[in-house]
Amino acid sequence: MEIKVLKNEGKTLVFEIDAGHTISNAVKDELNKDKDVEVASYTLDHPLVGKPEFHIVAKDPVKSLKNAIKNLKDENKEFLKNFKKL
Repeated sequence: MEIKVLKNEGKTLVFEIDAGHTISNAVKDELNKDKDVEVASYTLDHPLVGKPEFHIVAKDPVKSLKNAIKNLKDENKEFLKNFKKL
């Protein structure tokens, strides 16, 4: 998945990803759990052809994004482990 950084200045990170609402909502929700994140949102101009544009304002937005992705990865591993028990 490609990430295109549009702005990375101080407490603000703006980037586009080549994904839809499913991944975007998961990342946004995980970012909003972080106490160091002031704002985490995204916009999608068109659901069929647009790319989500994220806006993160945080103490260290890159670190917060990396933590959110790691947390999602860990949650998915746990889900897969439990699913295989079925």
